Formats: sequence, structure tokens, C-alpha cells
Amino acid sequence: MRIHWLLMVLAIPCFAGPNARVDWPGFRGPNGSGVAVSTRLPVEMGPEKNVIWKTQAPPGHSSPALTESHIFLTAADGDKLLTLCLDRATGKILWRREAPRSRNTKVRAKNSQSSPSPVTDGENVYVFFEDFGLLSYGPDGDERWRYAIEPLNTPYGPGASPILAGDLALLLCDQDTDSYLLAVDRKSGRLRWKTPRPEATHGFSTPIIYQPAKGPAQIIVSGAYQIDAYNLESGERIWWVRGMAWQAKSTPVLAGDILYVHSWMASPSELGLQASVPEFKKALEQWDANKDGKLAPAEVPDAEMRKLWFLFDLDQDGLMNEREWNFHRARAAARNGLYAIRLGGRGDLTDKAVIWRYEKGLPNIPSPVLYKNVLYLLREGGILTALNPATGEALKQGRLQGALDPYFASPVAADDKIFTVSLNGKLAVLKAGAEWEILSVGDLGEECWATPAIADGRLYVRTVSAIYCFGKA
Repeated sequence: MRIHWLLMVLAIPCFAGPNARVDWPGFRGPNGSGVAVSTRLPVEMGPEKNVIWKTQAPPGHSSPALTESHIFLTAADGDKLLTLCLDRATGKILWRREAPRSRNTKVRAKNSQSSPSPVTDGENVYVFFEDFGLLSYGPDGDERWRYAIEPLNTPYGPGASPILAGDLALLLCDQDTDSYLLAVDRKSGRLRWKTPRPEATHGFSTPIIYQPAKGPAQIIVSGAYQIDAYNLESGERIWWVRGMAWQAKSTPVLAGDILYVHSWMASPSELGLQASVPEFKKALEQWDANKDGKLAPAEVPDAEMRKLWFLFDLDQDGLMNEREWNFHRARAAARNGLYAIRLGGRGDLTDKAVIWRYEKGLPNIPSPVLYKNVLYLLREGGILTALNPATGEALKQGRLQGALDPYFASPVAADDKIFTVSLNGKLAVLKAGAEWEILSVGDLGEECWATPAIADGRLYVRTVSAIYCFGKA
């Protein structure tokens, strides 16, 4: 089993330059897996325990990206949108660069203006800021290129991070109108292709890459109500699976030709909304008082719907048209779940590819992690579930005593351990396995939004004011 797991990790596509070493390229590490091949990681960690170094850093929700010698971060310091480069050995800040800012979007609750994580090819870094777009810097901090992006129509701000594949930098721009998947040349920043996603509304999931045995690599995108795959070379949509939840937040994980994708959103009943939604024609017959073919808040009898009108009025014109109403209907019919999907094929694979679906104890935001043939789910409140990835059977579910907190960071794994960090800064270390055990819980004493990074026996954890490097001295 250990050999199989190592082969699975080593088979993850590497898209760095020929001489570059990338230890943890971007959000959740190699291909978004959350898994590193590393040993000698400490069991106990805290402000005074196994700290190699600690560096004060401006606030931001983005996660670290690691090369052999550098750490890249993004941050929002007042009105400044920053990219930082740190020395991995000492934590010293080597350079910081301020991004241009073509607008000043209001900060939303539970998000920041530097939530998307940077990604690196081992030498250069690529970053995305909502208030400008994509930028790339060289290892010395010189700007290589910039690609401006129009304002996104999303009520909570973006969450998807850029990724690299082949000679492309890719960015998912799901929003409530005119969603798209973008590919630019990673050397020049010039547009290579841009694929519309008319079926998608706002979401936060970072894509991953799948390389089938035959044919070009695929970009796998978790979005509203479905998951899609696109041809890396052309942007053409290849296949899709319907039936997911409305908002996609977590990143899928891949094991060979099996994909594990999770999506969860509060049900209409949990939001206080009607679970049964009539067709648009019938809704107009009942409620369209002025007969203009649209619905205004005053015409809708559901008081909770009027309170949350910004979630239904996708183009923000004050009225609901047929497209927006149909999204409302799809939202009511969507099913939360963790899906196991067998890859291969073209077109609509909804009735062909789903192996199993698990619907209990699902998190809202944290992504699953698959480590040594056990699939882990971390639910808000500190509830951890271990599943059999072949069948979806729950092997163990329990509470992380001492860390029963909200969670925005996803679990990561290495060295026979699972690492979790809560919003309140509780850093838990678990013995990995179907019968996982808590080994320790440390307290960093301040909020943590970012997912940790792992490399070379070191765990890198970002809080709201600092980044820690933990390791055995």
C-alpha cells in the first residue's frame, strides 16, 4: 500500500521549468492534493514549540507557495496589494512588490483582497488580485508581465487560485454573469484561449489537472451544480457530471483515474426558503403583478428570499428574469455530496461515471485529502471523517478535541500525519489511518485562514500577522 501511494503522488504532473524544483507549487501543493512526500515533521507545534523561524507579514488569506529556496505570499496591506518573496531557510523577506490597482472593491465578510494563492514554476511566481488581474514576477522580483481582468460579478469575492499546466497559466473566473475559464501564455502573459461557462454562477474552487493515458491533459473544474473537464490545449469542454451543490468551494482530489469532488451549500430549508420552486411561467402567473415578465422583490411572497435577494438577482438589476429563476430552481434541486467519479469518456457522464456518493458530515469549505488509501473530510466544528475511497464507507468519525472551531484551511498530509489548523489558530497533528488519533493540539493564539504548506520536514503555517516555519531543530 505504501508503494502504491508513493507512485500515486509521484505521478502527479509536474509543469515546472527543466531546472526548477517546486516543493509546494501553490494552493494545497502538488496538483491541489494537499499531500507531500516528507519525513521528520514535528508532532508538537506552537509559538514556542519547534519553531525554526517566525516572520511578521501583512495580512492575507492566501496560502504559501514553495520553491527550493523561496516562499511566495500575497497580502493586502491597507490599499496595497502585495506579493512577497521570503528566504525559505531564514524567513527573511527578500522583496515585496505592489500590484497596480484599477479599482477598489469593497472587502466582503470572510474574504480578503488577497485570498487567491500564488503559484510558482520553481523560479517565477504568478499571482491574481481581484482589483487588477494576473501578474507574474521573476525570482528577483522583476515584473515579467501583467494581464488585466474586468471586475467580477460575485457577492463574496473570488477564491479560486491560478494554476500552471504545460506552458499556460490558468484562472477560473466563475461569477454570476459571464463566467469563464482563462488561459494565458505563462512566458508572455498573452491570451491563448478563453472558454465561456454560461452554466456557472459564482464559486471558489481551484481547478486541478488530469492527464489521461491517451490524449491531451484536462483541466477539471468544480463549479455550480456540476463538474466539467476542458482540453488544456484548446479550452474545449470534454465531459461533465451534473448534480453537485450550488456553490463550489473545495478543490477536487485525484487518484489515478478516480476523482473525488465535494460540494456543499446550505439547503433552501436551512436558509429559510421554499424547497419546492415552481416553473418560471407559473411563478409569473402567480406573482408578476405588473406583468413585465420579471419578478421584483415586492412581488415574491417569500420573506427570506427578499432578504437574500442579492443571491438570486445575478445581474444585480433589481429583478429576476427567467435565467435567474432557473438557477434558483436548480439550487433547490441540487444535492450536497462527496462524489467518487471514474474518469474517461466524453459528454454528459452523470449516469455513467459516479461510483458512489457520500452525503453525511460534509464540510462547507475545507477540501478533502486522500492519503495512504484513506480519504479525510474535515467539517466545521472540528469533526473529522475517514472514508474508504473505494466504497465511500465511513471508517471513523470523531471530534478534534481541543480544536472544535470553525475551519477555512484544508487538512494536509505527510510523514504518516494529518495536519489541520482552525480559524482560531488551533494546530492539530493526527496519526494518519482509518483509526486516526490526535497526537497534539497547539495554539497559535490568532486567526488562521490559510492552508499550511509542507516540504523537507518543515510545516509552514500562515496566521493573520505572521508566517511560521515549524520543524525539528
